Amino acid sequence: MKRAFSALFTALPFACITGLAQAHPHVFVDTGFILHLDEANQITGIEVTWAYDDFYSLLIFEDMLLDSDFDGALTDAELNQLQGFDLNWDEDFLGDVYLSDQETPIALGRPEHRATVVKDGRIATRHYRALSAPMPAANAKLQAYDPTYYTAYTTSLGVKFVGGSCAASVTPPNLDQAYTLVEELLYSLPTDQAEEAYPEVGQSFADTIKITCPAT
Repeated sequence: MKRAFSALFTALPFACITGLAQAHPHVFVDTGFILHLDEANQITGIEVTWAYDDFYSLLIFEDMLLDSDFDGALTDAELNQLQGFDLNWDEDFLGDVYLSDQETPIALGRPEHRATVVKDGRIATRHYRALSAPMPAANAKLQAYDPTYYTAYTTSLGVKFVGGSCAASVTPPNLDQAYTLVEELLYSLPTDQAEEAYPEVGQSFADTIKITCPAT
């Protein structure tokens, strides 16, 4: 697993499976965004919400010795221990969030923890990432994906705005094309390289968020 949220992530086995089945994700995350805009409809920062699937949340509880009564809820002390657990990133980890301005990648700052909650046995976290300089929101593109597709992100929690007067549209991926690409790339690799050189196809499975703003 290439992302480094915490020691837990590095401890989990990387479940490599040869063939097309290897493209199936192992962690599922409901994702939401809040874009912060200034008066000129420029993006100044992005809040990212990750709601982890039930099974992965359970793995977190077990690894961190939380929820000892197995009721899917945490005490205040346990919840405090969980704060920021998924923000211990390697320097080269981009946070699985990609912002671009007319196809030009825009760097996002390091994450700032905002909230961690547990509801119905699922962990949901929210963090903020500032831009080094405001960028026009009009025609911006935003995607959430793990290049290795170990983790699957779905923009099921929506896109909201703080300030400005822009709107967002979410286009789901073409899964037929995505799996065809995986198959073609895997079959182009020698069998002994299929595991180590597994192609980075996560973007092909990502929702695409595009921002539109009124003409000025």
